Amino acid sequence: MIGGSSPVLQLGVRTATPLAILVGVYLFFAGHNAPGGGFAAGLVFGAVVTLRAIAGIQRPTHAMTLLSGGTLMVIVVAAIPLFFGEPLLDQAVGSIEVPLLGKVKSGSALPFDLGVSAIVVGLIIALLDGLGVGDITAKRPQSPDSSEVAS
Repeated sequence: MIGGSSPVLQLGVRTATPLAILVGVYLFFAGHNAPGGGFAAGLVFGAVVTLRAIAGIQRPTHAMTLLSGGTLMVIVVAAIPLFFGEPLLDQAVGSIEVPLLGKVKSGSALPFDLGVSAIVVGLIIALLDGLGVGDITAKRPQSPDSSEVAS
């Protein structure tokens, strides 16, 4: 199998992982003012998880934790404005002064996007688990050599 037996694939995936994570983080934070956001970042993070699973570097786990945590976060962030008489999914924006960066604005869309990313990554991990990626990358037992077989 291509899984855990290809050192070139493993090296390529290990080398590309930090760059892909950086692109995912950029997409996550750029989503408020440009195309991107939680879904696009979740797809990039899911691609990293998929590549690492296929290369045999890391087996994805905790799909249900990501799915349930992301869903809960999305529901809470969407419903909080209702308690203050605002419409569902209304966004609150705040800003703080950061010494080196200056004025930094953020809103309630940020935790919402984090929940969406968690849901997307959780779905990809569940899909990989359902397809048996762990079985694909598992090392097959070695067949005994003819020299090891006792006569």
